[in-house]
Amino acid sequence: MHHNPLGPVMTTSSGTPVADNQHSLTVGAHGPLLWQDWPLMEKLAAFNRERIPERVVHAKGWGAWGTFTATKDLSQFCRASVFSAVGKKTPVLARFSTALGESGAADAERDLRGFAVKFFTDEGNWDMVGSNSPVFFIRDPMKFPDLVHSQKRNPHDHLRSNTAYWDFLSLCPESMHQITFLMGERGLPASPRFMNGYGGHTFSIWNVRGERFWVKFHFKSQQGHKTLTNAQACALVGEDRESCQRDLYGAIEAGQYPRWTVSIQWMPEQDAMAARANLFDATKVWPQGDHPLIEIGELELNRNPQNYFAEVEQAAFSPANVVPGIGFSPDRILQGRLLAYADAQRHRIGTHYNALPVNAPRCPVAHGHQDGAMRFFDNVSNPAAYYEPNSFGGPTANAAFREPPWVVDRLVDRHAPIDGQEDHAQVCALFRRMSERQRQALASNIAHSMKGVPVFIVDRALANFDAVTLAYGNAVRAALQVCGVAYTPTI
Repeated sequence: MHHNPLGPVMTTSSGTPVADNQHSLTVGAHGPLLWQDWPLMEKLAAFNRERIPERVVHAKGWGAWGTFTATKDLSQFCRASVFSAVGKKTPVLARFSTALGESGAADAERDLRGFAVKFFTDEGNWDMVGSNSPVFFIRDPMKFPDLVHSQKRNPHDHLRSNTAYWDFLSLCPESMHQITFLMGERGLPASPRFMNGYGGHTFSIWNVRGERFWVKFHFKSQQGHKTLTNAQACALVGEDRESCQRDLYGAIEAGQYPRWTVSIQWMPEQDAMAARANLFDATKVWPQGDHPLIEIGELELNRNPQNYFAEVEQAAFSPANVVPGIGFSPDRILQGRLLAYADAQRHRIGTHYNALPVNAPRCPVAHGHQDGAMRFFDNVSNPAAYYEPNSFGGPTANAAFREPPWVVDRLVDRHAPIDGQEDHAQVCALFRRMSERQRQALASNIAHSMKGVPVFIVDRALANFDAVTLAYGNAVRAALQVCGVAYTPTI
């Protein structure tokens, strides 16, 4: 039998040396296998359990390690240590993803891209879990499971359905802003290196004096934008289903480290009361003319994972992971995500997912969570203090880290239904900024995605485009004619 004298002796998971990893233990040359062949049983059992439940959304992803470097001292606005001094470096883990494809789906699909960054700060982990779009389809989390269901596989025939996609979105006019982004030229980035990232939601920051500011986070690609047309993506998928993974991994291996300029838009808490628009609506942006970008740092990715499963698949992000000085807002979608993301990770990975090396904070951890499956760590330095309050020196809360209270007398009422014109104004401005070539590409992408959709749903979607501006609706009608998609002509 061949033996490699340079390698370690193979063992079972309990450390027992394995005598033969090529042949099963049998009774005679042709006899049955034996239950006592423990290395065989363990090998097969471990193989059966190599997969964990994939994410319901954002299952296909690509990740890398890197560094965030602060380029502005934000201490007058934010007490978070990650922004406390110019030049301060914080290790990060980034994961990018498609939203709807399964874990084996092709990378080059027209789809919303996830853009998640875990900052390992010295006061805990801060997760910025955003996307490559500054807006979202909906503004209420009650609609989120239905949104995903409409874009996933039909439970009857297990096929994706253009009809379900447009039926749902045409009944949600607030989705027009996201549709216009997704069907436009930036809706299909060639690689994560060539796309922006956005926190999307309005978040809050506060300083040591307890003064709060509302903020939007932006990650602008220093590589510029490189996108694909539908035809280019179709050809690429035929040759390489892992195009994004190959590009990101290959660039970092070659020392071509991708970088993003990190900026914020901000306003004092009280200014939100007088704002013309709902600042906590995930389907809207803050106009940069009113709220200019302020650069605060640079994100660089400079190290590839050594094991994809351990460092990317098991990476667990949640917008509920914040640090002192960074908080939330009345944004309904954000509020819904605070429960949903952490709950998804507990289901997918396990109760103690934050203790896995890829997710573990780089600062001291002390809590009272006990037992449960895979309790592989010990955070109880004092065995007598396993509850709180106690008289034996256990961990206690510290009011110095308390977040200042929201001024909510008007904020919570600003989620009342918004009239249709409010939903259309920013979309109209976006459409009018497009060149004629960009408008035609947008309309063509929309028309192709409507193939097979019943006429009454196409008509309803066209009414939404018309409500933005007739030029938008007419551009889509022209593209529908080219694609041979049926609709009811206007008289």
